[in-house]
Amino acid sequence: MDVRSENSISSSNSGNGVHVVRWAKLPGQVIQRTRLQIWFIRVCSSILIWTCLVQLVAVGELWHPKLFSGFSNPINGSNRVSNNVISIPAVPPPPPLPPPRNYISNGFLKVSCNGGLNQMRAAICDMVTVARLLNLTLVVPELDKTSFWADPSDFEDIFDVGHFIDSLRDEVRIVKRLPKRFSRKYGFQPLEMPPISWSSEKYYLEQILPLFNKHKVIHFNRTDTRLANNGIPPYLQKLRCRVNFQALKFTPSIEALGNKLVHILQQNGPFLALHLRYEMDMLAFSGCTHGCTVEEADELKRLRYAFPWWREKEIVSDERRLQGLCPLTPEEATLILQALGFDQNTQIYIASGEIYGSEKRLAALRATYPRIVKKETLLDPEELRQFQNHSSQMAALDFMVSVASNIFVPSYDGNMAKLVEGHRRYLGFKRTIQLNRRKLVELIDLHQNGTISWNEFSDAVKSSHETRMGQPKHRTIIAEKPKEEDYFYANPVECFCDMANCSNSPVRWEPIYKNMKLKPTS
Repeated sequence: MDVRSENSISSSNSGNGVHVVRWAKLPGQVIQRTRLQIWFIRVCSSILIWTCLVQLVAVGELWHPKLFSGFSNPINGSNRVSNNVISIPAVPPPPPLPPPRNYISNGFLKVSCNGGLNQMRAAICDMVTVARLLNLTLVVPELDKTSFWADPSDFEDIFDVGHFIDSLRDEVRIVKRLPKRFSRKYGFQPLEMPPISWSSEKYYLEQILPLFNKHKVIHFNRTDTRLANNGIPPYLQKLRCRVNFQALKFTPSIEALGNKLVHILQQNGPFLALHLRYEMDMLAFSGCTHGCTVEEADELKRLRYAFPWWREKEIVSDERRLQGLCPLTPEEATLILQALGFDQNTQIYIASGEIYGSEKRLAALRATYPRIVKKETLLDPEELRQFQNHSSQMAALDFMVSVASNIFVPSYDGNMAKLVEGHRRYLGFKRTIQLNRRKLVELIDLHQNGTISWNEFSDAVKSSHETRMGQPKHRTIIAEKPKEEDYFYANPVECFCDMANCSNSPVRWEPIYKNMKLKPTS
């Protein structure tokens, strides 16, 4: 065999009769193996390069859709760019989380909120502030499930719990649950107590903080109005606002449906949100039966006696109404809107639960304002199905619409009215008509008994509300009477207003109403 051939063979006898063939490693074989290695490396490199290119195109389409719009479709082989391709808008990266605040925790604060959605919302803001003041670790609050509404919703069913925890991490350490060593399963019993209402910074530092040294975990089983309106350091007041306006974000499903409601309303022009608090629980609690039948008044009284925490039982309805302590009836609200100058073309969104007396009590309002709408009439029943029997989630939708409305009119100054008012101030002092019910029922009675004419009635209603439009003003402070002073969340001045620029100057009616029609406000 020629030694120049690519292979050379030699043979020998192994001695046990086995003929062994040996292949000699010649230069040609080395060349062939080198070529195979080069070919293999090229194939692998090509695969790697194409894989990287595909990934690059995919990422580029996500962040800059137009950058790769000239590439052909690899599936159908077409070189044409379709005119119907929907570009995916660039999604901005989420803002970086604030750095966590490092501190030695003095214990765990567990809270059970009581009341409706907005009462609990304010309480959550207060409890975060207390935890910050005392250097505590806050457990995600429990929501009321035993009140009149019997809403089974948990915190995470209404609020974005991840956002709540992360957005406040530079102020307070928040955990979803207590560590196991503090659970009742292991025999641990936290101290349960309601803090004193309208309490100051001094109360929590001197009376509550020492209790954590002994008990490590304290459970506040009532949280409504447990922090004073005034006399709180500015940094804590601003934290209350930060929780309210930024950290307490509704869940994506509530946000999506609330935004859809607002969009539908805005497509039909400016709109007024009327918070008509003429609902069974409010009438029973307040003892207000004006406009009700005898049977309805008896039903409301039985309901009031059925709940032990509604302490005031015997109530004279007419006296409370004259004191301005009753929500306006739908009929009274109709008269006031007319007197304020809203014409029949005004789009009105009713922000409330079930009106007591149902649709028959809305007859006068609908006859005067045919463009009345509610969430139940604007949305498909299937869209609201997931929120049925969850009053707090339904209230969250009304809250979003009320905050976004051009003008907000509450018929009663309850918790929702106050918190919506504060939000609207925060968003640039959007128009909120704060009805002076004591003055209004007096004027209504004078007009209905013929003492004053319609024009006199309308002029008196307008003049009595010139300074009650949600414009900048100082929060009223009444020493030793916190229940009578202005509520912090209705006018959190420290959070958005330079006190030197907050004036009590009246707002003129002309920029708001022109030709007796509702106009958008800035």
